[in-house]
Amino acid sequence: MLTFDEAQLAAWVTPWLWPFLRVLGLFTAAPVFSSRAIPVRARVGLAAVVALGAQATLGAQPAIAFDDALALGALVQQVAIGLALGFTARLVFAAIELAGELVGLQMGLNFASFFDPVSNAQASAVSRFFGNVAMLVFIVINGHLTVLMAVIKSFEVFPVGTGVLDAFARLRLHEMGSELFASALWVALPMIALLLFVNLVMGVISRVAPQMNIYAIGFPVTLTSGLAGMALVLPMMEQPLLALMERLIGLFTGSR
Repeated sequence: MLTFDEAQLAAWVTPWLWPFLRVLGLFTAAPVFSSRAIPVRARVGLAAVVALGAQATLGAQPAIAFDDALALGALVQQVAIGLALGFTARLVFAAIELAGELVGLQMGLNFASFFDPVSNAQASAVSRFFGNVAMLVFIVINGHLTVLMAVIKSFEVFPVGTGVLDAFARLRLHEMGSELFASALWVALPMIALLLFVNLVMGVISRVAPQMNIYAIGFPVTLTSGLAGMALVLPMMEQPLLALMERLIGLFTGSR
């Protein structure tokens, strides 16, 4: 009769369990994977397949007994690191959406806001448009595969068994907050400069020809200039998105 004890079961399951929990934490917070269009069962199944496929590249994982006090700490660590990676990837899109908010504010389109059921928040039309474009660029440049590669490579930098607080201290996620605003301004700066110039021209026209109803022509001119500027700026969005993705990968692979 074939028999096995708890130690053997832990030795068989834990090499797959720790990558599964980390990848599942990633799928909970990362863009594209955390979309409501993807059922929870599909995420769990995909995380299991990814963890199984990663066994060939992962080193030997520690076998921790299920009734050991270290098991709970290892479980929390894997989920926390996966969530941190997904949250950092989400910050990349937040930078692009913030740039859209700044552009929409200058164009006067921020009043055209609506409830976005995907993000569960109020979003302006320009911000949502920038976010959708960034999502398409993210998929085209295989960003989703890059994020999966990062979560697998993170086992070399943050092995199972290290403390969660120690991992967060080495990640320094708070630095991504400053880069969020810097990257958003970087993306929106050409549009802001263009619309500022248009507003200055409208101000000069209103002083030269006071009889002209500047409110009647100002909004169409600003809107047309903004749309023309967006058509020129959007093809250049790939570069800042790639720079943010490289920064993200560097956080979890130790290559920064």
